[in-house]
Order: sequence, then C-alpha cells, then structure tokens
Amino acid sequence: MHRQYKIVMLAAAYIAAALAAVNIALRIPEYTAVILIVFAAAAVVSVLFLTLGMKYFRREHALKERESLSRIMHSLNAMVILWDDDFHYVEVNDELTKSIGYTSEDLADIKNLQKVLPPDAFAPSLQAIVNNRDEEFQVIAKGGAKVSTIWNTSIMTTVQTKTRTKCLMMSIGMDISETVRMQEELIRYSRELAESESRYSLSMELSEIGVVLKKPDRNTFYVSEQLCRKLGIEKGTDIPAETLREFFHEDDKKVFDALAAAMTNLYGADNDEIHNSEFRVLETDGQYHWFKFRYKITPNADINYANIGGAVIDVTKDKAKDILIEKMAYIDDVTQIFNRNKFMQIGQETFECASESGSGISYWVIVLDIDNFHLINDTCGYENGNKLLNEFGKIVEKSLTSGGIGARIGGDNFALLIHDTGDDELPVNIVKDIQEQLKDLCDESFGSQTVTCSAGYCKMSDGGSDFAQVLDHAEFSLSMSDGTKNEIIRYDNKIHDKIIEGNAIESELAKAIENNELVLYYQPKIDLSDGTLMGMEALIRWVKPDGTVVPPNKFIPVAENSLLITKISDFVLHEACRQNKAWQDKGYPPIAVSINLTAVDFYQTDVKESIQNALNETGLDAKWLDVELTESLALKDIDHAIQQMQEIRELGVQLSMDDFGTGYSSLSYIQVLPITLLKLDRSFIMYLEEDEISREIVSAVIRIAKSKKIETIAEGIETIGQAEILKQSGCDLAQGYFFGKPMPVDKFEEFMAEKAREHAAKVSANA
Repeated sequence: MHRQYKIVMLAAAYIAAALAAVNIALRIPEYTAVILIVFAAAAVVSVLFLTLGMKYFRREHALKERESLSRIMHSLNAMVILWDDDFHYVEVNDELTKSIGYTSEDLADIKNLQKVLPPDAFAPSLQAIVNNRDEEFQVIAKGGAKVSTIWNTSIMTTVQTKTRTKCLMMSIGMDISETVRMQEELIRYSRELAESESRYSLSMELSEIGVVLKKPDRNTFYVSEQLCRKLGIEKGTDIPAETLREFFHEDDKKVFDALAAAMTNLYGADNDEIHNSEFRVLETDGQYHWFKFRYKITPNADINYANIGGAVIDVTKDKAKDILIEKMAYIDDVTQIFNRNKFMQIGQETFECASESGSGISYWVIVLDIDNFHLINDTCGYENGNKLLNEFGKIVEKSLTSGGIGARIGGDNFALLIHDTGDDELPVNIVKDIQEQLKDLCDESFGSQTVTCSAGYCKMSDGGSDFAQVLDHAEFSLSMSDGTKNEIIRYDNKIHDKIIEGNAIESELAKAIENNELVLYYQPKIDLSDGTLMGMEALIRWVKPDGTVVPPNKFIPVAENSLLITKISDFVLHEACRQNKAWQDKGYPPIAVSINLTAVDFYQTDVKESIQNALNETGLDAKWLDVELTESLALKDIDHAIQQMQEIRELGVQLSMDDFGTGYSSLSYIQVLPITLLKLDRSFIMYLEEDEISREIVSAVIRIAKSKKIETIAEGIETIGQAEILKQSGCDLAQGYFFGKPMPVDKFEEFMAEKAREHAAKVSANA
C-alpha cells in the first residue's frame, strides 16, 4: 500500500502541475503552445530522470547486498567462494587464494571453477549442493596439487527475473588435508604398534592433534598429551570412561555414551569405515569447545583385541561459522524460529530413522493456519501482521514441552513435529492450548479482530513414502476445513480416499486435455432494461467420450493443485477469444465474452502477456474480452492485485469482480480496484423476494457502484420476481437460469440468432 500511495501522490503532483500549466496557458493565449510544449518536455525529462533513478536505486541495493556478503566472506577464516548460479559472478577470499592459488579472474574460466567447486554445483538443480552438508571433495590447486576439503553451500539471496529465479550462493570450505594425512598416519601406526602401550604413547607423541585410542575389552581410554593439556587432566595411560565423561557438555553426555558403546561392541563393525561425531568438551579456559572426533576400527591378528582410535580436532571456530550460515539458511526472519527448509530436513531425517528402526516409534505432524490472517494485514497493517506472526511463533515454541520442533513453513502457516506418546488426543490438546493462548493477543495492535487458528494433523505412521508426503497429508486435512474458525481436523481414511480420488481425476484429466475432451459452454448476460443480449460467460466443461459432462467443481480444484490448471486456463482464454471472433465474423452483434482467472493464473503467471498473445492470435478486439476475478482472490494480496489489474486494463480489456459480497471489507476496496463491472453473488439474489434486508443490501451496493461509475450484474436469477426487483433497484445486467442456462456452442448460437431476431423486431416496431 505504501508503494501504491507513493504512485498516487506522484500522479497527483503531475496532474496538479499539468492543471497549473493549462491555467497559465489560458491566461496568456499568445504563448499557449509554447507553455504547453515546455511543460510536456519538462514532464518527459522528469519521468526519464525518475525511471533512471529507480533503476539506479535497484542496482545500488543489489550491489550493497552483495558487498555485505563480500565483507562477511572476507572475515571468515575459511575458504569461501561467492558465486551466482549462472557463474557470471565469482568472488573468492584470501584464504582460498592462499590454499589453492586461484583468483576470481582465474575462476571466470568454467574449467578452473569445476576444479574448485564440488560437482553438485554444476547439477541441474542447486538443491543437491545445498542439502549435501559436509561434502568432502579434492580441489585441484592451480599448480596441480590436490587439496582435501569439506564444503558447505547455502543460498544467500534470490532475485526474480522475467524468466527465472537467480540465486547468489556462498560455498565455505575447510582444508582437511592435514587431518587426512594424520588419519592415514594413525592407521599405519596403530597397525604397526598396536600391541605395545609404549608404542601407543609414541603414536600420540608424534601427533600434532588430540588422539584418543581404546581397546574394546577395557573401559579406559588412552589420551594424547596434547589433549590432556587442553582438558586440564593429568596425563596417564588409563583414563576411566567416567572421568572423561565429566568433561562433556550436559547435552552431549549421551553422545559420549553412544561413542563408548560403539567402541566396545564391535559386532558387525565395518573395519574400513571412518566414523564421525561432534560434541562439546570443557577446556581449561572454562569454556566449552566444539570437537570433531574421526575414528576407525583397526583389527589385530585377533579381532577380539582390535584397536579403536582417531583424531580429535577443535572445530569451535568452524562451528561458529556453520551456526551463522545455518541461521541464514534455516531461520525465519520474521519469527526467528525454523523455516520450511529446516523443518523438511529434520522431518525427513526423523522419518528415515523411524522407518529403519522398526521399533514402532512414531511422530505427529501438525499444520496450523491463522484464520483470516489477511484481515490483520489489510486492517492493521503489515507491521502488525508481522508482529502477530512473531507472537504466534513464540506460542508454537512454548507448546513443545514434550520435545519436537516447530517452524514457520510459509505465509501464516506453521508446523509442529512432536513425538507420539501413545495418546491420540495429544495433537488436539496441543492445538487447543495454542488456541487459548491466541485469545490473549487481541490487544490494541489488532483492533477488534479476534485471533484464532485452525489445524490439520497426521500421524507419521498413517502413510507416506517420505516426510514431504506426510506433511502434504496434514496440509490436505487442514484444507478440508469448511471455514469454521478454530477447526482441528485429523487426516483419516475419508481424506485419504479424497486424495486417491484426486490423483485418479488428475491422471484422467491429463488424458482428457490431450484428447480435446474439454469444451466451453456459454451463459448469456442480459440487459435488464430491454432484454438485449449484452454478453456471455465462458464456462469450462469436461465432456467424456460417452457423453458424461463433468462439472468444473469436480476437476478444477484438482487441476489447481497440479500443473494442469495452466493448460486449462490457456485453453479457456484462447478458445473463448477464438469463438467470440468467429461469431462476430458470422455477422452476429459483437458482445463481450467473460473468462475466469484462478489464483495460479493471477499470482504465478504473466497474465498481461498471456491475454495479449491470445488477442493477437485470434484477432479479437480487447474491448470484447471481460476478465472476471473473485473477490477473495483480489484481496489475497491487494497491492499485487491492483498492479496486475491495472496492467490488464491497460490492454483495453474489461475487468469484473465475481462473487462480490462473499468476502471481507468489500465496500472499502471498490474505490481502489480498477474494475468495470461488479457481479453480485447469488447468495444475495436468492432471498430478494422474501427478505427485505437482502433487498436493501443489494440496492445499497448498486448505488455505491453507480457512484463510482461501475456497472452491476446479478448472477443466479431464477425467477421473474428477482429480475423485477433488480431492475427497479437499478441493476444493469442479469445472468441466471431464468434467462438461460450454460449452453454448448451450437445451442448458444441458436440463442444468439433468436435474440438478434427479437431485437430486429423491436427496432422495426419502434420505427
């Protein structure tokens, strides 16, 4: 709205300047032409400067964002490459040039870049390199040497262009060549010196990093002198497990227990596998440091006395960098809780563990949606909308008393992953507790709005080949809500059957599109004053080979959840324009044809370009096309809606608002939406004859529309009484079964011909 306000103010300024120029010109008639030419030139120059200024501001913003990331990368004590996904921009820090010798200029050559970045960077999808954490990769240095590294990559920023989304990536690498060398030395020494404790000591003395060795038949550890100094314990050959455990962070003692168990029970162990573990240990400086333990099982002649050991590396600095990168990649900016990426990552890991363990352990997935959240944004402003999201995020985190994770997964949708305790009422109780806490958020910031939320939930073991499918089930159950506030719906067999039915319809619909089974029916729009045919609405129908007609409410919702809706919308647009032009070419009086846009068309495609292409290809004049939008669709994102609608109107196309009166804050938006026709919903029309309140509401809306020079049409008219009331109220057009049902092309052509004869007869009679 702020952007719209600026545009309105700027337009007002130009109008005021134009009026002033005209006024001056009228006062000095002899210089009228000169004054107007000077004003026009000044206006053109000012618009040019404004356009250049806006382009300059966008470039400066993108540059500053990249410079900020550049400063971060140069401050990190690790190899860092900042690059965009088409490799037009590549920047490296000093740590990388020191390690491998390549500069940004060298890496402009894609052949050099392939020697530095992991192969995933050049895969068709960038998701692979983002998901592949701690990816080990040998970098080929400029001189040909091989440098062992571990890489982590994150998407730092995205920019939407006309054709695609461009990403700016940051890859952080750590040189582990020394660690790899030490591991190889440790393995060799442990094989050669395994039987002698003095030889163990020699192995540890030669190591430059901490070393821990153990025999599976003993509950003691051999710790290198360097690691003993770090921990502040007296060097000894046998350090009890209990003593070593005390140095571990309270939250990581379970990690120590797992390590001790793994280093004791060697049944089925893979002798060639390198194991990794991370934990926090208290050092002599009084601080907990992060360590990475990389160990391997090395057998002796007698496997019962195999040696287990490896390198302990202080990775505190690298962990801090990882935390920073993870926060940027996995933390939601508004709520400061996990985002969808992190929720999906943890969810999939949990799903795999639960599936592989076979222990019967399961989890609940709950999806929450703030009821009518758009009202907060519309009536209280986006700042208060973000405040509500932040408060809701806090409530979600408080609800995790029995463990689990919470995340904001998009818009006003949040999700919970909680452990199944065996109580089937647990998800319901958690949601009800959240709903109770929401009642306390109704303060002055949100005006008179009552904040509520609805939820859908699913048990992980109820089905699904992966976590994404389980989450889909929970989200689908939420979508089954009938609009009642504070609803809680569990995914069950009925919902499952609807998904199966939807999948079957989707598959059958895809074939129907290929086989040209989709056709358009047309319903007339009549002038209430004289009965003249003024327009028609194109309505999609699916006619199967056996003649069965499938109504749109059976297949359009399925199509909207897949890529099929784009094909259907494209068919409706082109076919409606083509058929209307064909009737005009036959000599029928020209009338406008209406088509309906879905949310996918309106918010995810270039609507203006699609409409322009259809008009160009069919030859239909833009004024004979009417685009209908539902009220709820238009109010979903009011700023974006106004921009899209204005672009459509610039083509000369008419613009109607469908289902008017079924949404919220309707009247307040009439003055800002650039519509030409207001369509009264059938819910107002059906009670006109017996309900005085309905008549008053309809009359009031018609009066307001006329004051804004907007035509009105009523849909769902079934009786002559309804038509007469609407005519007396000043309604312009009518649509409904009383005037004509939706008809196939041949029947509607007959209808047009009959209306043309009636009109000719009236003209003749009047003459």
